[in-house]
Amino acid sequence: MAIHLPKQFRLSVMSAVVWSALYSTASAQSENHTTSEIKTLDTIVVTGTRSLKRSKTESLQPIDVISAQELSERTGSSELGTALSRIIPSINFPRPTVVDGTELVRPAQLKGLSPDQVLVLVNGKRRHSGAFINLGGTVGRGSAPTDLNAIPMSAISRIEVLREGASARYGSDAIAGVINIILKSDPAQGEVGLRYGVHNKGDGEQKQSYISGGADLNDHGYVIFSGEWQDNEATNRAGLDRRDATSSTYGQRSFKFGDPKSDEVKAAVNAAYAFSDAAELYGFSTYSHRNAETASFYRLSNASNNIPALYPDGYLPIVKGQLDDFAAVTGIRGDLGAWHYDASLNYGLNQYDLNTRTVNVDLYKDTGSTPLGFYNGALKNSQTVINADFSREIPIAVLATPLNLALGAQYLKQQYQIKAGDPASYYKSGASGLAGFRQADAGKWSRDSYAAYLDLETDISDRLAASTAYRYEHYDDFGDSNNASLSLRYRLHPALALRGSVSTGFRAPSLAQQYFTQTSSQLVNAQMTEAGTFPSNAPVAQLLGAEDLKAEKSKNYSVGLVFTPTDQLYITLDAYQIDIDGRISLSSNIDASSATVKQYLAAHGITDSNFGSVRYFNNASDTRTRGIDLVVNYQWQHLPYGELTTSLAYNYNKNKVTDIDANPEVLNALGINLTRLDRREQYGLLAGSTPEHKLSLANDYKINNFLIHTNLTRYGSFKSFNNAGEAKDQKFSAKWLLDLALSYQLNQWNITVGGDNITDVYPDQDVYDINQPTGGSLPYSQFSPFGFNGAFYYGKVSYKW
Repeated sequence: MAIHLPKQFRLSVMSAVVWSALYSTASAQSENHTTSEIKTLDTIVVTGTRSLKRSKTESLQPIDVISAQELSERTGSSELGTALSRIIPSINFPRPTVVDGTELVRPAQLKGLSPDQVLVLVNGKRRHSGAFINLGGTVGRGSAPTDLNAIPMSAISRIEVLREGASARYGSDAIAGVINIILKSDPAQGEVGLRYGVHNKGDGEQKQSYISGGADLNDHGYVIFSGEWQDNEATNRAGLDRRDATSSTYGQRSFKFGDPKSDEVKAAVNAAYAFSDAAELYGFSTYSHRNAETASFYRLSNASNNIPALYPDGYLPIVKGQLDDFAAVTGIRGDLGAWHYDASLNYGLNQYDLNTRTVNVDLYKDTGSTPLGFYNGALKNSQTVINADFSREIPIAVLATPLNLALGAQYLKQQYQIKAGDPASYYKSGASGLAGFRQADAGKWSRDSYAAYLDLETDISDRLAASTAYRYEHYDDFGDSNNASLSLRYRLHPALALRGSVSTGFRAPSLAQQYFTQTSSQLVNAQMTEAGTFPSNAPVAQLLGAEDLKAEKSKNYSVGLVFTPTDQLYITLDAYQIDIDGRISLSSNIDASSATVKQYLAAHGITDSNFGSVRYFNNASDTRTRGIDLVVNYQWQHLPYGELTTSLAYNYNKNKVTDIDANPEVLNALGINLTRLDRREQYGLLAGSTPEHKLSLANDYKINNFLIHTNLTRYGSFKSFNNAGEAKDQKFSAKWLLDLALSYQLNQWNITVGGDNITDVYPDQDVYDINQPTGGSLPYSQFSPFGFNGAFYYGKVSYKW
């Protein structure tokens, strides 16, 4: 595997080697290693392995372990996705806005891949995906990702991020890796706290309160409860609206461009009770209820989509989203002889209800009146999972350690539902800004899948460890999937090990991608148009070249080094390549406005086409991802004052579209000049609109009762691509952001004051925005990996026991 090493990476490696040479020799002479330091390196991990004895340093695959303390100290944000992106450079968590709901379910990327190509687990159990599907021109377009922010951070004990494909162990979605969220389980510890923050512009005020704690169940188990309440005010970084000098609002700030106004309640329960070694009953549940207001494009006073009699100065359509997320898992586990078993039932639900404050222009023209508020319908996604897992150790004389054998079976039922909105919300062109779901769009769909797996892991010798896994799955809609993996770790020296993995993977098309239907106003090639999104099996889509969706298939390769010369120094360096065939994405918009296309559709029974373009999901491209991860952790000893821990992490990641299917023949016959994947999709959304380089340097310096935390992050450059041609592409320069926090510990009280992006860094302005339909109102790129809100200052007070 030939990988070009960028200059930034070579410098990072040289620094790491010099650093280790200087400090490992001196530190090796010291035997004053504290218990906490040893535990940091010897943390037992449960992700990517079914052995109960693998530590972080002995893992056969690259894995990051993030503690609850790190999540709390690395950022002033209450968003789990934001916290993870500050700690792990291979995670990207942009903050798009004005894209019909993406503000409510922000897309988190691992290795620059789609948000739904990373599997999320909670306590090792599959988490359900979201009902909302991202149709805007931003990162994660076409995906229905898991909502990470629905899980309260106060409930989390630690998070394990496996940076390796794992479909052979966990099934669909684990192409880029796995995020496993481990909930708190110690009833002796609890916390209650308050957090307040505001941006330096004076907006975006955030208020939060949280609590976590539990009880011991007569030394046989525990029950832990966590709860959070949060209220966020909106930010607005819109520019002046200069679209039309004849408009009454010309030169004013008419748009809303920033984080939405929102409020949220989150809760989690984690419990277990052991009747004996043979039977422990366990269960956990999470719940989140979120409300948010987002905005569409401002309708000018003299625009055709305004009603001057109602809004003489124009109006701003408002989308009100309500998101409810619920998950519950119950099971029984224990030891029967040499076997350990775990049988569980897992249910998850995510529902997205939509309301808009806008008008229906066509309804007003036809009837002389229109509602000013609409119920646009709802999206609902649910899953039911039944798992039966068994494992045991088998002593084999020729092996250095017993063979860990794991096997199991899984039944997965997924359901997706579209609920229609009020008739007024979809009358003709529908509610302006976001049309409601029609009765014809509404429906309920489901599918079943069955899986079985076999997993083997052992130390073949004192130096060589190996694991292999095989998984078979059958889906009743697209058929079978067979996946396998092999991982090896060879200890070259007590302080140095080489590891590598090869695996195949897959991602089943989500039910949202298979059945979502809606017509709405979209920004296409710098023009507003009514765009119809249809399932690939819908008659209009089939007539225009759509084919039934298939599963994405991947091949993952990685090789890496682990260097642990002392308990204080930990260095890992991993290179990877991921090839994905049949990548699922939205097609380009197919022009359906011509007389030829309308006649063709009418001849085949499609006569109610009130849209100017058609799009559908397809498996139209293959992609390749190549990258490098470097992680360096060092715990300084013998300092004159206090204790210092330094963490350096760097990720280089490059995505490329390697093949695109030819256009459907029917489109050529109809004279439709279509690029199967437009420039924005091919070069941007699937490739270059995520920074290739990301570097973070964090320091935690503890002096008596004070803790000083700094986090310096460099976000590399990225590009936005325009369908109009290369002349309107734009490269956005790299930026450095500094986070700083100071904490004071007084007995069980902790007081923190800090700031994120304290130097008030903004991304470059979009130089072409002034020429787009927004007229300079959206001055920053939606692809910015750190948003565009500027500095954020906060304070936190907590009491722990």
